[in-house]
Amino acid sequence: MSRTRFAPDRGLTNRMLVTMFLIGLLYVVFVGVLVVVLRGAWPIVVVIAGVLFVMQFWFSDRIAAFSMGAREVTPQQYPELHGTVDRLCALADMPKPRVCVADTDVPNAFATGRNQKNAIVCATTGLLRRLEPEELEGVLAHELSHVAHKDVAVMTIAGFLGVLAGFLTRIGLQMGFFGGFDRRDDRDDEGGMVLLVVILVSAVVYAISFVLTRALSRYRELSADRSAALLTGRPSALASALTKVTGSMARIPTRDLRAAEPFNAFYFAPAFSAREAASNLLSTHPTLEKRLEQLGRISAQIGRS
Repeated sequence: MSRTRFAPDRGLTNRMLVTMFLIGLLYVVFVGVLVVVLRGAWPIVVVIAGVLFVMQFWFSDRIAAFSMGAREVTPQQYPELHGTVDRLCALADMPKPRVCVADTDVPNAFATGRNQKNAIVCATTGLLRRLEPEELEGVLAHELSHVAHKDVAVMTIAGFLGVLAGFLTRIGLQMGFFGGFDRRDDRDDEGGMVLLVVILVSAVVYAISFVLTRALSRYRELSADRSAALLTGRPSALASALTKVTGSMARIPTRDLRAAEPFNAFYFAPAFSAREAASNLLSTHPTLEKRLEQLGRISAQIGRS
C-alpha cells in the first residue's frame, strides 16, 4: 500500500493474504488440470487467460464507472463534494482522485481505479441529497480507503480466476450443445469426455473462487469502515450514514435496485435491502449489524483514549 495516514489493519491483511493464497493455489491446480486434460491445446488456454486478465485488469474499472453513469464534475459544479474530498486527501496524505457524480436516486458511493493515479471517487445524487456533511465525509473516507489500499486491483486479481473458469464453463457447454456430447465413434467419445471434465472442473473452480472472493470483499469493506472511522475520528457519523443508506434502499423502486445490483462489489452498501440479501456466505458486504458493531467498538476505543 502507498504511504498514507489510513490506519493499517493487520487482522484484515492476514485474512486477505490467506484468501489470496487459497485463490492462488486454486489457480495453480486449475491450470495444471487443464494442461493435463487438454494436452496439446494448453497454449490456447494460456493465450485466453492472458487476454482475459489484461482486459479485466485494465478496463473493468472504466467499464464499471461508465455503466454506473459516473461523470466527472468540477469544483464549481459541486463545491461541497470537492471540498470534502480535498480535506480527506490532505488528512490522509494521498493524491486527490477524480471526483464524479452519478445521476441516480439510489443512495450510494463507490471508488474505482487500479491505482491512485487512475482512481475516481463517485457519489450518487441520491446520496448527496440524503446525507449530512459529516455523514458524507465518513462515506467518502471509506471510499478513499479503498483507493489507498488498492482494493480494486486486489479484487480484480482475485476475481480473475472466477472469470476464467466461468468463461471456460460457458464455452464448454456451448461446444457440448453443438454436438460434443452426442458423437458416436471412439475418438469423439474421448473428446466428449475431455470436454465434460473441463466443464465440471471449471464449474467447481468457479464456485470455490466465487465464495473466496466474496469473503475477501467482505473483509475489505470492514477494513474500509475501520480506516474511515479512525481517519475522521467520527465513527458515529459513518454509522449514521450506513443506517440512512440501508434504510433508504427499501424505498427505492425495485427496477432501479436491480439495475444497480450487478455493481454491488463496488458500492459503499449493497443495492438491495437486507431482507432480500443472499446468505452471508455469498454477500459482497458484511451485514449492517456487523458493520455497526465494529463502529461501536471503535467509538468506545476513541472515547477511552
